[in-house]
Amino acid sequence: MEGDISSGIGNGTQVDSKVLQAFQKNFVQVQDILDQNRLLINEINQNHESKIPDNLSRNVGLIRELNNNIRRVVDLYADLSSSFTKSVDASSEGESGGSFKSNGKASQKRIRSG
Repeated sequence: MEGDISSGIGNGTQVDSKVLQAFQKNFVQVQDILDQNRLLINEINQNHESKIPDNLSRNVGLIRELNNNIRRVVDLYADLSSSFTKSVDASSEGESGGSFKSNGKASQKRIRSG
């Protein structure tokens, strides 16, 4: 049921379909980058095995591209983690009206209607 609020995040927390769509979008982006990385790695390996100077020089740029892609994947996973934490916090606040942060202090957040 994609348009509905879905449950099943371990302790019965409710997650909005918009949040799930955002997760899906990020996971698709990550998978696309990882697929591209696989191709880059194959090309880097072929260039390395060829020992042709031009191909070895080309590897410098390919390795930079690979490193940038890895950074993008890390950033996307960080965004996913942050979004997930916020959505779970918002869901639990909706149930209890407040929450405890990891530092043990109570947090009373007001949810704005919009």
